[in-house]
Amino acid sequence: MYTPDFNKPKVLSVSQLNFYIKSLIENDPRLNIVFLTGEISNLTNHYRSGHIYLSLKDEKSVIRAVMFSGNARRLAFEPADGMKVICQGRISLYEPNGQYQFYIEDMQPDGIGGLALAYEQLKKMLEAKGLFSSAHKKPLPKFPATVGVITSPTGAAVRDILNILNRRFPAINIVMCPVLVQGSSAPEQLVRAINRLDSADACDVIIIGRGGGSIEDLWAFNSEELAYAIYNCNIPVISAVGHETDFTISDFVADMRAPTPSAAAELAVPDKAELKQYYKSQMQYISSLAELKLKRSKGRLQSFQNRISANSPGVRILSCENKLNLINERVKKQVELVYGKKSAELFKLSSKLEGLNPMSVLARGYAIVQKDGEVISSKKQLRKGEEFTLEFSDGQLKAKVSGE
Repeated sequence: MYTPDFNKPKVLSVSQLNFYIKSLIENDPRLNIVFLTGEISNLTNHYRSGHIYLSLKDEKSVIRAVMFSGNARRLAFEPADGMKVICQGRISLYEPNGQYQFYIEDMQPDGIGGLALAYEQLKKMLEAKGLFSSAHKKPLPKFPATVGVITSPTGAAVRDILNILNRRFPAINIVMCPVLVQGSSAPEQLVRAINRLDSADACDVIIIGRGGGSIEDLWAFNSEELAYAIYNCNIPVISAVGHETDFTISDFVADMRAPTPSAAAELAVPDKAELKQYYKSQMQYISSLAELKLKRSKGRLQSFQNRISANSPGVRILSCENKLNLINERVKKQVELVYGKKSAELFKLSSKLEGLNPMSVLARGYAIVQKDGEVISSKKQLRKGEEFTLEFSDGQLKAKVSGE
């Protein structure tokens, strides 16, 4: 290192002077790690290079600052003029213009309000890019075979998740991905766990989350990288971070947000008892439905049988036979009636004829006088000495007229 001797008069170049001052600053350990708070002004964000140039000021002073792209990409918020921030970095001198400045390595909003602002900025940006859109959200499987759990291996959250998964659906397989859920390395571990389960297609649904805490404790779940990892994951993701009132970026990106880790376990798998009751009711319903359909089918079959029977040749012949028998009975009765009437009339006529029968008269002591086959009804028809015949009821006799 060049060290000018100011006890001897010597002319220095501007570059030599700036180099000397820079070396003094950079070799001062108190200026190598500096935490500085101030308000941002004159901010310029070079989108091509990714570098951020700004000034930090308070009520009395201002200092120029720069944040190179490697560090700027890790920012969880978008710096803006007027924002109060806390920065960590080092002091050095930019030799070309002889201006000393603050080289920022990390920047955070100053206070809880600053974190809330960073959260709102990231939320607004991701929402505008469509990461929260319901059109990209995948449905949860009804009957998953394996559930992946990304959370801290210690604490109440993991115990609650495992207990509820095993109680509700004992047949479930569980793939644990233990990670840190807070601190600077937590976002990277969360992203790596999501990508590992997704690339291996290791499960049917993923639960990612942790128990409650402050906004600083939950900040790992507000990572932009984690948001994209969840968004690009092919496996449905349930986000369960903190308590019911806590919301993080992962909650908005995930396919399903659960108010608590316990609720996430309940959303991930069905309840064995509820399934039994459901299938029991379905069996009863199907049985009743089948019984009703069978009854209706039997009724229709009986109706068809009746119609077939009514139109079958045998039934028609039997019907005709019955009708013929009925007609035969009617005819028979009619014949008997007519026969009876005619018999009575015949008997009456017979009686009358019997009364007029000559033989009947003869039986009462009368005789018929006949001559040459003719009935003699007067004595004038006979002369003395003529022969005639007397016909009695039991025979004939020859007679001869002997007197007048």
